Amino acid sequence: MGRVLVLYYSKDGSTKRMAEYVAEGASEIPKTEVRVRSVEEADRSDIFWCDGIAVGSPTHLGTVSAKMKQFWEDLLPDWQKVDGKFGCAFSSEGGWGGGAELACQSILTILMNFGFLVFGVTDYSARQFTTHYGATQAGEPRERREIDSCRRLGRRLSEWVAVYCDGRADMHPLKASYIRNF
Repeated sequence: MGRVLVLYYSKDGSTKRMAEYVAEGASEIPKTEVRVRSVEEADRSDIFWCDGIAVGSPTHLGTVSAKMKQFWEDLLPDWQKVDGKFGCAFSSEGGWGGGAELACQSILTILMNFGFLVFGVTDYSARQFTTHYGATQAGEPRERREIDSCRRLGRRLSEWVAVYCDGRADMHPLKASYIRNF
């Protein structure tokens, strides 16, 4: 059974809401156990537990929040002990164009430094709405395309975990029936 951790920091609730939708998407893949934790309640055992992780942070000055960065800095003694897990990113921002893709890239860089295998999502959740670097959102997700983007990210994470950790080739994203071309 694959294990997915959705780890987030949220100042005003927007990133927390995204995390909930990411977890919903991750739960769509049968035989996947999903755990949602804020950085205030998570610890290193959560990182060791998971096969895949979705990390979410509000965009602060075009990068991750200080609390999210501190969580990973505190994990440095365990560097090289979590190599080979899957990882992806999501971020909320104050307004469109506020740097959420930069924050996602910062999260992916952190994960790569720990040896996580990171990915983007190549398909669309709506016309001209992608999750290439991670799910991004201005404020709280309210529109269907915004919610679907978060769910799509979580589902893709669970698909990769199912394929590579559980040996379930039928879960490979190229075999998924929901891919849409807009």
